[in-house]
Amino acid sequence: MAKISQVSAKYIVHATIEIDGVVERPDVIGAIFGQTEGLLGNDLELRELQRSGRIGRIEVNTETRSGKTAGTIIVPSSLDKAETAIIAAALEIIQRIGPCNAKIKVIKIEDVRISKRSFVVERAKELLRTLTDTVLPDSQELADEVAHSVRMMEVVEYGKDRLPAGPSIDESEEVIIVEGRADVLTLLKHGFKNVIAMNGSSVPQTIIDLTRQKTTTAFVDGDRGGDLNIQELLQVADIDFVTKAPDGKEVEELTQKEIHKCLRARMSVEQAKVEFIGKKPMPKPSMSAPIQQQRPQYPQSNARPPMRPAMPMSRPLPPRGVPPRMGAPMTRGPNLSDDEKKSFRQMLEDLIGTKGAYILDGKLNILGKVPIPELTSTLNSLSSGVYAIALDGPADKDLVAAAEKAEARYLICTEAKARGSRTQVLTVENFE
Repeated sequence: MAKISQVSAKYIVHATIEIDGVVERPDVIGAIFGQTEGLLGNDLELRELQRSGRIGRIEVNTETRSGKTAGTIIVPSSLDKAETAIIAAALEIIQRIGPCNAKIKVIKIEDVRISKRSFVVERAKELLRTLTDTVLPDSQELADEVAHSVRMMEVVEYGKDRLPAGPSIDESEEVIIVEGRADVLTLLKHGFKNVIAMNGSSVPQTIIDLTRQKTTTAFVDGDRGGDLNIQELLQVADIDFVTKAPDGKEVEELTQKEIHKCLRARMSVEQAKVEFIGKKPMPKPSMSAPIQQQRPQYPQSNARPPMRPAMPMSRPLPPRGVPPRMGAPMTRGPNLSDDEKKSFRQMLEDLIGTKGAYILDGKLNILGKVPIPELTSTLNSLSSGVYAIALDGPADKDLVAAAEKAEARYLICTEAKARGSRTQVLTVENFE
């Protein structure tokens, strides 16, 4: 007698059975064949269908608990949908198995071809994914591989120090200085061919010579190492601009958009000196030496141009012998040279209406110009190297404290609202 398995069937009927008593598996199968015999006609006789192979082996699984039997019935079928549904419905007419009452309930008719189709689709996806990942390279991967090979070919060794560089160093008027070879490759990838690497923490002589000949931009990582490289470049090389990667990132990790953004935000070397001059400790002047010896002398040849006519005073000087207003800050008499007085007054006049401030070194060179709202935070970031500050505005308590922290000797302003213990607060009245 031919049999069909669940694997070769088109449909599988799933049913549950509940029996009020204890019966065996053969009893259930006998009841199925016996009670459906002659019910559906000769064409749908279960015994004939099973003999011809259109109904498979009927599986019955039962379990007995507390004197009752329950289980499942599985009937494989290769009939069409309508005939399979008729066979399934016929199972539910069985009400007794042996001497016990029974109830059969068809749960579902499973289309085996749908399950097989789902398996085929999932397996096909897996095979295609494997084929794509391991056998067929993506066109973009091919392009990237070729571009990488071209970039590797474009990297040249420049100068006597044999530094990694792009092919356009000699032809370009502007040059970008980075830290390492990986940074050069990244910028070459995004179209920057006028780039050269320092290739270490010390500045090679090739870089020093290059900065004297071309307009150079230092492009460093956004970490402490990048800050140290900028400080060294500021000391030994003649760079023109400085820029950094975002905090915590390296140049080699940046996207093209981030690189363009950093280069657009580059700062001039004067701003860089203000930004980084205080991050490296500088020797402090000896406290045992007299103040007059600590302050540099300024020869007449270095004096600034003659000062313009004095601007009208916004506040008249008090008459001689009249005590200052109650609550007004008392200012010590400044120990200034004539050149310093002229220079400070000239700077105050130059700053009128700009709402800005000059930060000066010991030779009265302007290290940088800072907007007044940013002046306090800028001074707080500096620990030394500041000799004087001139600003177009009043000096309040916070500004005086920041000037003392930066070890500034003079704070020149339009109005003294506070005074300091180490920094002298001066106004235009002190230069009369």
